[in-house]
Amino acid sequence: MSGGGLLVAGTTSDAGKSVVTAGICRWLVRQGVKVAPFKAQNMSLNSFVTKEGAEIGRAQAMQAQACRVEPTALMNPVLLKPGGEQSSQVVLLGKPVGELSARGYHGGRQQKLLGTVLDCLAELRGTYDAVICEGAGSPAEINLRRTDIVNMGIARNARIPVLVVGDIDRGGVFASFFGTVALLSPEDQALVAGFLVNKFRGDVSLLEPGLDMLHGLTGRHTYGVLPFRHGLGIDEEDGMGVRNSRASAPVGEDVLRVAVCAIPLMSNFTDVDALAAEPGVVVRFVDRPEELADADLVIVPGTRGTVRALDWLHERGLARALVRRAAEGRPVLGICGGFQILGEHIEDEVESRQGHVEGLGVLPVRVRFAREKTLTRPVGEALGEQVEGYEIHHGVAEVQGGEAFLDGCRVGRTWGTHWHGSLESDGFRRAFLREVAAAAGRRFVPAPDTSFAALREEQLDRLGDLIEQHADTDALWRLIESGAPQGLPFIPPGAPA
Repeated sequence: MSGGGLLVAGTTSDAGKSVVTAGICRWLVRQGVKVAPFKAQNMSLNSFVTKEGAEIGRAQAMQAQACRVEPTALMNPVLLKPGGEQSSQVVLLGKPVGELSARGYHGGRQQKLLGTVLDCLAELRGTYDAVICEGAGSPAEINLRRTDIVNMGIARNARIPVLVVGDIDRGGVFASFFGTVALLSPEDQALVAGFLVNKFRGDVSLLEPGLDMLHGLTGRHTYGVLPFRHGLGIDEEDGMGVRNSRASAPVGEDVLRVAVCAIPLMSNFTDVDALAAEPGVVVRFVDRPEELADADLVIVPGTRGTVRALDWLHERGLARALVRRAAEGRPVLGICGGFQILGEHIEDEVESRQGHVEGLGVLPVRVRFAREKTLTRPVGEALGEQVEGYEIHHGVAEVQGGEAFLDGCRVGRTWGTHWHGSLESDGFRRAFLREVAAAAGRRFVPAPDTSFAALREEQLDRLGDLIEQHADTDALWRLIESGAPQGLPFIPPGAPA
């Protein structure tokens, strides 16, 4: 017998689908339910490598952690990694299978993936008591409905109910709820069980008349009103999640200032989350050379377009500032694409297809782009501490000097590595920050007891608490357990009479 299911859809992108899905997963697992996350198709530059070497969205890896299970490719069978305005790399069951334009993907390839997506969901439902699915964008993107495999397309084929999440902090949530349902076909409307209000500030009693009217207009229940909470946007899927951090009080006398170059097609910017979690560390995303002046550490992060990012750094004047900074012995860290940018030259006939390109030349590294993508979960040692990470890259680095540093190297106070996630290793992060502070002349002391894994667990528990305390959990469980709703009224398109 298949396990229960639910699709968490949203009125818009960034309505909170990912965190609501994680919250429902954590609430269920605390009730003793064996649960798994699922997102049929994800578009994101923030990805993760599973133990079997499959690439999936970071959000699904985070949701698997909320479920206290190991993430697998089944949980995100299709991942789209944008390479520009018009094309994306298609990752199927954890492996890249090619580049497609948006027209090419929606024009036929997407619908052909529906069988694979449904097979993955069926396998998960056969293994777990419940599978909580996350939609993408809005289910009312009627121009894409014919080829949809992630919103109503998956809900209708798998016969699972849909919960629509709306971000009331943006405004217009009632119109968004009504309009979302009204634009759907009667067959799709029949699967929409109700609504969940997200990010509410204020007195809920003032919202209740609107919720009653919404019920009268749609015949659908509101399953809860989640209050606004700071710091819950973990492992965001896209650039909407890029925000400067607010440092808590430092342990030592000084704060440490980290500037992250906001390069185009920035990938896995979640690498700096562990730094932002450290007391006394301020993380900023910057795009002007003068913003590097007071930074104690500058990070050049990963990117889906290494050569494009390198061009952007030159155009903005940041390339010259980085070279000067490295020559002065001021700390710079390059991660993945950022590491490649700091090298001597790049041979790229795969990603940009621009052939030989000169790098910034601050690290003795030559990079050649291979067609096969490296997807690994390495473990090693650096700065006297154990380190774990994950690698996602086409670029193969030939290190020709410097001091060994993870898979890359360091020269003076410039470090480079392909390893994402290394800063989540607590001992290594503290040792690295001590070196940065010493080089910057800061009286900064890393907190001795900061555990990034424990902080992540606390965040996931806070998400579970939101669902448990502010959602109608009895009704929510009945919905998950019983399957697609029946007998809900059809709403004609357009405003009510």
